[in-house]
Amino acid sequence: MTDRPILDGADQALAPPAPGSANGTRPAAALLAARDPVRVDLAAADLSAAERAAADFLTALGIDLDREERRATPARMAGAYAELLAARPFRLTTFPNEEGYDELVLARAIPFRTLCEHHMLPFSGVAHVGYLPGERILGLSKLARLVEHFAARPQTQERLTMQVAKSLDANLSPRGAGVVLEAEHTCMTQRGVRALGATTVTSALLGTLRTDPRSRAEFFTLAGVRG
Repeated sequence: MTDRPILDGADQALAPPAPGSANGTRPAAALLAARDPVRVDLAAADLSAAERAAADFLTALGIDLDREERRATPARMAGAYAELLAARPFRLTTFPNEEGYDELVLARAIPFRTLCEHHMLPFSGVAHVGYLPGERILGLSKLARLVEHFAARPQTQERLTMQVAKSLDANLSPRGAGVVLEAEHTCMTQRGVRALGATTVTSALLGTLRTDPRSRAEFFTLAGVRG
């Protein structure tokens, strides 16, 4: 087991599967959402208060909400932000690596969307997530689930990249883990500099994918980006 990363309150990675868990499936009490204070619980969100705040916000900007087509806009706005900030709980399922597979496992072009925490405007793109297996392998859908989970909160692209990589490393103990995010930020393309078409690329490499040049190059080649 590799050393656990030191994380702050906005950077929660989770404990590895409990020994003896069936197929390495984390028990219900240890779902990713259970120890994640940053995510929004739709059932607990005060949508009425959010709707009132949205109405005040729009009115303060001079937007007339008395028009028929805008009367429900504050409610729609509150619901949209609550949905963007709500993470679906899931089980991080792992399995014994019985065949001793030791080559790269990579899921490419996983779509994601999240909110820039500085302007609360969306940024979206694709994630490439991979690892070099050790004693256990991960259910493939969980790579996409990890990205979705950590994207469901106000974010920076740098933090989101590291959170996915650290969580994969902490939960699976692979020989190496790598994450690349390619995203377009509306806070940069639709306001301010208005750099339409500009994309931002971030990467996080851990273990062998960081220290071994050949493994690093293979990861970036298969991910379709330049290392």
